[in-house]
Amino acid sequence: MRTPTFLAICLALACPLAQAQIFQRELGDFDLKLGTSPSRSMAQGLVKPASSGSFHGGLDLGHDSGWYFGQWSPSLGLSPASRLEVDSYLGFKQPLDQNLGYELGVIHYNYPQLRTQDSQQLYGGLSLLGSRFGAAFSNDPDRRNSTLFADLGGNPPFGIGVSVKYSTYRLNNAVSVAKGGYISSFNDWSIKFSRPWLGIDLNLIYSDSSLNGSDCPAYSGHNSRCDGLLTFKAERSFY
Repeated sequence: MRTPTFLAICLALACPLAQAQIFQRELGDFDLKLGTSPSRSMAQGLVKPASSGSFHGGLDLGHDSGWYFGQWSPSLGLSPASRLEVDSYLGFKQPLDQNLGYELGVIHYNYPQLRTQDSQQLYGGLSLLGSRFGAAFSNDPDRRNSTLFADLGGNPPFGIGVSVKYSTYRLNNAVSVAKGGYISSFNDWSIKFSRPWLGIDLNLIYSDSSLNGSDCPAYSGHNSRCDGLLTFKAERSFY
């Protein structure tokens, strides 16, 4: 993982901190994307969102045959309060006609600076009339996860995109928390509203989980925080 991780770090450092940028080039039968926001459809809904104020970025390489590979780092671990994470994915996407398509793939979550075990998820989904519906499953040595994901795209009349994600986590070994309690399972969810405006991408995101307060040390989901968080982002691309 050293070479791919180093590549993701270089790509992220080449991008300004608070601006969403996508650099895209065609290389023969390949389509290369570098940027500070995830660019792959189903995988985009499954990688961990970037934390506010963190250095983040990644790459995506797709082929005309439908195969693609990418890496996304929601945090490069450059500040004392953050840790390096690299999400790598490999998948296959194929349209069946103009309105219907399918996608299959696998994501590997890697935490080089932590003793936390790496994890993997298998995912699949359908694209229908501009919307995407997917599911992901994993059976790691320490826990089992399942995720449902829906991206409704930009719907008229206001052109507001809506995406929703709901995940369930079941731990093989319960985690001890304050007051003598134990946590063996939890859920988390998020909903995002997005709309382009004058070349700026506006995003309103709410995320939460079934844990709160003293139970939060047991949280290990893919949201930035255990408890409820409302985030507004305004990002502009200069490419």
